[in-house]
Amino acid sequence: MLRRFLPDPFTLALLVVLVLGAVLPVSGAFADVLGTIADVAIGLVFFLHGARLQRAVVIAGIRHWRLHTFILATTFVAFPLLGLALAGILPSSLAPPLATGLLFLCLLPSTVQSSIAFTSVAGGNVVAAVCAATASNLLGMFLTPLLVGLILHTSGSGLSLDTLGPILFQLLLPFVAGQVLQPWVGDFVRRQKRLLSFVDRGAILLVVYLAFSAAVVAGLWGQLSIAALAVLILACFVLLAAILAFTTFGARLLRFNREDEIAIVFCGSLKSLVSGIPIANVLFAGPDLGFIVLPVMLFHQIQLISSAIIARRYAVRHTPATT
Repeated sequence: MLRRFLPDPFTLALLVVLVLGAVLPVSGAFADVLGTIADVAIGLVFFLHGARLQRAVVIAGIRHWRLHTFILATTFVAFPLLGLALAGILPSSLAPPLATGLLFLCLLPSTVQSSIAFTSVAGGNVVAAVCAATASNLLGMFLTPLLVGLILHTSGSGLSLDTLGPILFQLLLPFVAGQVLQPWVGDFVRRQKRLLSFVDRGAILLVVYLAFSAAVVAGLWGQLSIAALAVLILACFVLLAAILAFTTFGARLLRFNREDEIAIVFCGSLKSLVSGIPIANVLFAGPDLGFIVLPVMLFHQIQLISSAIIARRYAVRHTPATT
């Protein structure tokens, strides 16, 4: 019973990193060294994801085009529209970097591991979830920076030639290299689940530490009030509730079966911290990065807790009653 209410180890690690960034922020030459290490780690993350991804899985799932179209439209159309609507309601309640972070959250691709895991627990279409989450992340490497450029260009945070280069060389090129080498190293990489988890989470924790260090040095606590934090948390809850309603009722309106509905709910409503932090690190250099990634991290925790509850409810409904 106690485990159900305790945060998972990664959540605890994130909290520890946030505390370290708050009380022991890094700056100067040491921050530059850690930044270089973080860049290498991020490249390694995308290389390993490219090496792990089986092309046959993607090809097999392309046939279910209605499901994938609905999930991609939810992720890259409905979610950004909700973010714009929310940003229009809260223009004076959040500082500009936090508002930018809230919009950036809405432009991210779906998470892979969590959406597949929750789909499996709930008894949904796991193969479709694998394909949809994979497609979302592949397209997200292009669509997220493009949408950032289109939606956030007025704030100077949009896509430019200066940011396109790091995206290509730090994110896309390692992924392509992993795909090229996949026939030779794919089986080995897929067996190294602990290594993949360590690299994924280690890169995220390092980037979060650097981002919050820079934010603290730039005066984060002087600019982030309790009221602003409460508004941000409430905004994350509203976003998640709205998109869950959209995916659930949309799937039923379009007459998807139960298994497909579950895949749509989880793949369409979850946002990727693994992809979001590295992309933010590339697109938003400077002291504002800590503010911008804060909504992503808050939404990540909220979506995990909510999805665990929803997945259990789906599973219970599907389990035949015993007599």
